[in-house]
Amino acid sequence: MVDNIYTMGVDIGSTASKGVILEDGKKVIATAVVDVGAGTSGPSRVIKMVLENANLKIEDIKFIMATGYGRNSLEEADFQMSELSCHAKGAYFLFPNVHTIIDIGGQDAKALKIGDGGILENFVMNDKCAAGTGRFLDVIARVLEVGVGDLEALDAKATKDVTISSTCTVFAESEVISQLAKGTKIEDIVKGIHYSIASRVGSLAKRVGLKDDVVFTGGVALNKGMVRALEANLGYKVHTSPMCQLNGALGAALFGYQKYKTALRKEKVAN
Repeated sequence: MVDNIYTMGVDIGSTASKGVILEDGKKVIATAVVDVGAGTSGPSRVIKMVLENANLKIEDIKFIMATGYGRNSLEEADFQMSELSCHAKGAYFLFPNVHTIIDIGGQDAKALKIGDGGILENFVMNDKCAAGTGRFLDVIARVLEVGVGDLEALDAKATKDVTISSTCTVFAESEVISQLAKGTKIEDIVKGIHYSIASRVGSLAKRVGLKDDVVFTGGVALNKGMVRALEANLGYKVHTSPMCQLNGALGAALFGYQKYKTALRKEKVAN
């Protein structure tokens, strides 16, 4: 009887740590998310959590692949890989027809052009400014005195179009305060913020070469108001998955499986 091969992908972002365990490179058997990222206890906590969720021990894992902002700091990792490659891999696993990936993380946003077979062909990234990122939504939610998790429901109740034109977080914050002072409803402001982010991130996708199918990944993709805004901006259906926040970790686990199988083949040849 052949033992199952378990591989783990750990995506250490700027604001969250994510973990995925795969069985035989095909089946997701456990996931975990810890809402703190690089430089914190998040990475070690997410490894412990995903192992508990899988009812496995660290010794059961054949290969651990790290990705994300803090990938080089994970001592438990057997190898590190770029989050760009891992996002491409994870999205292709979930959506085999993907050709464009839009990923909004805590502190950056990126658009990836994907060729046939899930190969990363090109990418454009915004990591110089918080506008168009999860951090931007955090700031605006705080100004509006609502939770980030409330933004989707508020967006759905919007009745008017409000334009937030600033592409800088500081100036956009001032615009929001000005809208509040004028008596603009919070729901309409939230929708305006979503459309502002969609315009900024959509421009990245258009620069990289927009092509169907479009897949939206990252924790912000859980916000359906943001999905609607992107669809309106791009003119394409935007596909998401319940695993959108785990996409990088999923890709890392898939690459981990490939690395382990390659090592096994080399070992057999050598023997």
